[in-house]
Amino acid sequence: MLELPFDNSYARLPERFYQRQAPQPVQHPELIILNRELATQLGLRGCMDSTDADLAHVFAGNELIPGAEPLAQAYAGHQFGQFVPQLGDGRALLLGEVVDARGQRRDIQLKGSGRTAFSRGGDGRAPLGPVLREYLVSEAMHALGVPTTRALAAVTSGESVLRDRGLPGAVLTRVAASHIRVGTFQYFAAREDRAALRELTRYTLDRHADSPVPADHPSPGMALLELVADRQARLVARWMGLGFIHGVMNTDNTALSGETIDFGPCAFMESYRPETVFSSIDQGGRYAYRNQPAIAQWNLARLAEALLVADDDPETHLEDAREIIGQFTARYDMHRLAVLRRKLGLQTDRPEDAALIDDWLHLMAQAEADFTLSFRRLGNLLTASEALQGMDFDATALKTWRERWLQRLAAEGTTTETARQCIEHTSPAVIPRNHLVEAAIRAAEDQQDLQPFHDLLAEVTQPWTTRAEDARHVQPAAPDERVYQTFCGT
Repeated sequence: MLELPFDNSYARLPERFYQRQAPQPVQHPELIILNRELATQLGLRGCMDSTDADLAHVFAGNELIPGAEPLAQAYAGHQFGQFVPQLGDGRALLLGEVVDARGQRRDIQLKGSGRTAFSRGGDGRAPLGPVLREYLVSEAMHALGVPTTRALAAVTSGESVLRDRGLPGAVLTRVAASHIRVGTFQYFAAREDRAALRELTRYTLDRHADSPVPADHPSPGMALLELVADRQARLVARWMGLGFIHGVMNTDNTALSGETIDFGPCAFMESYRPETVFSSIDQGGRYAYRNQPAIAQWNLARLAEALLVADDDPETHLEDAREIIGQFTARYDMHRLAVLRRKLGLQTDRPEDAALIDDWLHLMAQAEADFTLSFRRLGNLLTASEALQGMDFDATALKTWRERWLQRLAAEGTTTETARQCIEHTSPAVIPRNHLVEAAIRAAEDQQDLQPFHDLLAEVTQPWTTRAEDARHVQPAAPDERVYQTFCGT
């Protein structure tokens, strides 16, 4: 029997925070994968004594591990700028929480486990494709050092899910620092439930603050806003440094823990164009790559509005909120510069770095160069000015920029070898390229072949390993392989 040391703090909150509900069983679950390393960290016991069939029934929701208290969390959210006062977990259930081997509290959630009180007419199920995408991309993000939810297991359901066509169904088991969102606060603010907002604020601070926030703090809401502002600035800076486009930065997809959450129409940009959009539902480009920092700030303002509903002195703390939100851009710029300095091999901070970085990005944009390969090959550019041949850079402009870059490295005393190592440790060789993710999904859906998924997972979870430059997982898509749109899958 599988065992987990559940300690379900969210289930001890008042019941207006959620709806208790058991998962809906599926017909013929089969295990795709269990993340055994993560399972060990979470304290999951009994895996060695369990068959794949046993594991499939548990991670499909057909059987509950003792101590689980499944519930659907309530939240609201702005979706593409439009407020929806009730969303909630429409196809997910929080099974419970554990304190892992590092002393960190983690949620364990099923996605695709059936209808809930928040399904709004949906079937509560998940197609296989989005489950495989989330597994691949979330585990890749973890390997890249980006705060993210993680994938513990995936199973097929043995049932068909009707979308634009019949698709094989699946269930994902997701692990997160928590599933508290900006939209969770908006849910109670829309109902003017000040008591719930205060309890949620205290709960979130106790769970996520780096150091204890005293009970007599003059404004717990502003303490939380400050915490979330810094974590979102750090997170989005990491995304931008990898060319990652979330695709649906709605407030219900903005986790207060500072983790990347909900990998729907996400994608990694190949040709560097800041205006790039992949999501099929983002017709206006609201969540384009270049807009992500501003959207994070916008979402932060929505959190501030919700927090102020429960504030005893909203007029005074309104100014505090405006200051925190107003400082977001500078906070983000600081984190972005730190990320991109390291990707250029720089070890110290200098005033001229912003111009050096922006000029490099401008060269990349002019050439529509591959984002990942351009940064990765900078190590070769240290010793050979021709290292970026074949990438359509303006040779004269590149030579001029390279001279400035080498002078900047020399000014801080960074050797070529040190710079090269820094670049290789911050600029991955492998990302989950869109065409490879789509190919793995097509093989699984159309041919019941999961081997491409397993092969790609092995590659993207070792992103820093040096590969031959012509390796399939390193190279961008050929013209006939390019993916121009990604889809949410709900």
